[in-house]
Amino acid sequence: MRVGLSSESLAAVQAALQELDLDGWLLFGFHRQNPVAASVLGVDDSTRRYFALLPSRGEPRVLTHSIDASLWTDWSWPVLHYRGWRDLERRIPELLKGCRRLAMETSPEGAIPTLDRVPAGVMSFLERLGVAPSSSGELVTIFNSRWSEDQLARHRETAKTLRRVAHEAFRKAAKGVREGAPIREGELAEWIRARLPDLGITVGVDCVVAAGSAASDPHYQPRDSSGRPVGEGDVLLVDLWGKPSEIDVPADQTWMAYLGRRVPDRVQAAWEAVRDAREAGLDLLDRGWRGGTSIRGFEVDEACRSVIERRGLGEYFVHRTGHSIDRELHGSGPNLDGVETMDDRVLLPGIGFSVEPGVYVPGEFGLRSEVNVHLGSQGPEVTTPDPQEEILLLLED
Repeated sequence: MRVGLSSESLAAVQAALQELDLDGWLLFGFHRQNPVAASVLGVDDSTRRYFALLPSRGEPRVLTHSIDASLWTDWSWPVLHYRGWRDLERRIPELLKGCRRLAMETSPEGAIPTLDRVPAGVMSFLERLGVAPSSSGELVTIFNSRWSEDQLARHRETAKTLRRVAHEAFRKAAKGVREGAPIREGELAEWIRARLPDLGITVGVDCVVAAGSAASDPHYQPRDSSGRPVGEGDVLLVDLWGKPSEIDVPADQTWMAYLGRRVPDRVQAAWEAVRDAREAGLDLLDRGWRGGTSIRGFEVDEACRSVIERRGLGEYFVHRTGHSIDRELHGSGPNLDGVETMDDRVLLPGIGFSVEPGVYVPGEFGLRSEVNVHLGSQGPEVTTPDPQEEILLLLED
């Protein structure tokens, strides 16, 4: 069992549950279906279903299969065991005795997929027992998605490394063009995937390398491993991410370059819209912090999106503005989203997320600027070093 629920964190959870007028937080786990449960409880991957109840008052208790008993050897509170499905169904009411209103990882009508972690069959069974599930969204933000000081410090170092590797990749692409032997997208991507572990970024490492019209696909992957050559006159998008260890928080960045001496006017205009949209989102976050105003995820999305729409490019901004980052790259906390979902969760101190508006013109080019933000005690911190102001010109004299 990893370091997870302590007496201190339990007391904080119970105080939050009492404030929310909930009887408890019921955490369901099976394999990797619910990373929130695993993170809050400090449990490694389970082979069978478990239910952990954190009541608003009194001792927590767990119901787990007897074969997974070793997962709970460091658990300080009562553990109940079951052997078969009939035994499980018989013991769940015992586990939940006295509890009706329970927070769970559910989202009404599936509105926020990163919160919708409990299978429908489990929910319907609990509802038949008289349980009234309530979304654990606020609890997830507070107790799962906040970064520790150590995680923040290591994230900052990871961010420096990612920026370094992205710029090294651009220089590698430019060298290939100058020498008449252009590197292919797949080759450059493989180089990035190998380079990051050399520098200590070893977990969850991956990237997107897209040149020319391929960059108009936000999640582009070449049809074969090599991809197309990165040649003169191409816009080049490099999106890369990873973290040093399982307990860390990843960094995630996107950088843009142009293999030429002057960015074409249409590309430049689109880039300025993307950059200004990013800054509008960051400005809203800063004003909210200075004014003591709560900012919700969808509001940052609207601030960024409105800039791109005013420039006549709204139809080409096809995804949300940003995603939660916790120990997962796409975390369970609030997203900056008012288009794929309506994420009205408050952006609370201690959490982090990406801000990454983009413009993708099919068959022509794609542009994105992605930075990471942590909401710290001194306000929102852009943890990405030297956020990009202009497209990098790779073939300047």
